[in-house]
Amino acid sequence: MHVTGTLQREAWDAHVLPPVEEVRPGLWSIPVPMPDSPLRYVLVYALELADGFGLVDAGWDTPEAWQALNDGLSVAGATVTDVRAVVVTHIHPDHYGLAGRVREASDAWIGLHPADAALLVGRYVEADQMVASMTDLLEVSGVPSELAPDLAGSSMQIRSFVRMAPPDRLIEHDEVVDLKGWDLRAVWTPGHSPGHLCFHSASRRLLLSGDHVLPRISPNISVHSQQIVNPLADYLESLSFVEHMECDEVLPGHEWRFSGLADRVVELRAHHRARLDEILAALRTGPQTCWELTTRLTWSRPLTGSTAWLQRAASGETLAHLVLLESRGEVVRTPGRPALFELADPAGLS
Repeated sequence: MHVTGTLQREAWDAHVLPPVEEVRPGLWSIPVPMPDSPLRYVLVYALELADGFGLVDAGWDTPEAWQALNDGLSVAGATVTDVRAVVVTHIHPDHYGLAGRVREASDAWIGLHPADAALLVGRYVEADQMVASMTDLLEVSGVPSELAPDLAGSSMQIRSFVRMAPPDRLIEHDEVVDLKGWDLRAVWTPGHSPGHLCFHSASRRLLLSGDHVLPRISPNISVHSQQIVNPLADYLESLSFVEHMECDEVLPGHEWRFSGLADRVVELRAHHRARLDEILAALRTGPQTCWELTTRLTWSRPLTGSTAWLQRAASGETLAHLVLLESRGEVVRTPGRPALFELADPAGLS
């Protein structure tokens, strides 16, 4: 893998916002800041059209983000009223949050995959059931009772960064998005969210990867009260959808642009294989809850003292790995509150 967004990488190392850049003729990268997040910013992509601009993602709904988006469009020679479409990779607040405000200002249409669109009301409007289901999931996972309420409600703290905006169009897998002058083909890549989309341009040999493939970190893949089946299996399978694309450069939703997509996919698979092996090794000592395992695993920053949202994300990610191991017959679960996980064949693990 090779860093192509050198200004973005230099800005990251300097802990400053990267510049607005025209990364291809008519294609602009606009960094939009994220409040109190280790990711720092989301990269919004503005595409010049015959009659205006299309956006891929939009940023959080905060005054600072709105100003940064407007400033970035100004560098590209436009205003928000020139936006004709907001194509959203997925429904997390840093990508979807400002889409509604952009539509209010410009009458742009909003596009989203049906699997994510189906979750909007339950996540951002009538969220009581989601919090109740998350509380139940955390109890089953063994999260201590004194931590569970904060973890279950942690997403409510960022719900204010989203202006609820039902999509005008549903974008299906393999659909060519209606942005005249561009051949962006939607690639459904579930895992980080059920309806995550990447967008591939064969003529420009580019992949706008959202959060599916990032250059430095692995995206959070969690069992969630809205994503409860086997998200890690979905993610690993959907990596193969993009692995061998004709692609000279990847334009991710965070961090910096890079080349070497296939190499990065190999690294991501290796990361998850190492995490699966780490869990199997931890289970050699006997049955454990998901939360007990979470506290024993290696994380990029200490779990103790992290925000409730990051702790919940860690628990959900551990559970996603356990569910995958369970589906492969390597781990068995004893149902309960909490559930216990153990090796299916302890004697066979050398």
